Amino acid sequence: MPGRLVPTCVWRVTPELVVDLDTRFGEPVDTYVNGSQVWLRDDGPGGVALEWRLHPAAGYRRPDGVATEEVFATTALALATGGDPPAPLDRLWDGLEAFPAYGEEGDPVELSAACAAALGTDPDACGLADHDAVGDAWERTRGAVSITELLIAQLRPEGPAGG
Repeated sequence: MPGRLVPTCVWRVTPELVVDLDTRFGEPVDTYVNGSQVWLRDDGPGGVALEWRLHPAAGYRRPDGVATEEVFATTALALATGGDPPAPLDRLWDGLEAFPAYGEEGDPVELSAACAAALGTDPDACGLADHDAVGDAWERTRGAVSITELLIAQLRPEGPAGG
């Protein structure tokens, strides 16, 4: 039985996306040892608070010599200035997700428009996602699956959420 469906937008990670996040949003408000980077901002439709979460790549390992709290800033600076990030980007993160931060409901089309305005780029996918199913799969594999790809699979028209 599916869990609660949440309006969700997803972008696959690119160097430009990381630089845009740094330029537009600044430092994450929270960082996790699993590689997640989080921003909480009132960018949603009607000023709804959104959680913007940069998801770790499957099998994420923090780069040697870089503290958990410094991975994003170090990587963004390197990408913006043509330097070498502390690890290849595809080994750090694989996508960005935005969704209402405090369980608020909403329309995915309105969410997509608000997110595109805040970030400056349209999402790769938007719709309703079952976060419980994604979290369960990630936990079951101990982080060996892509959260981003699991979300995108749900958000496509052939996925369970109906995109």
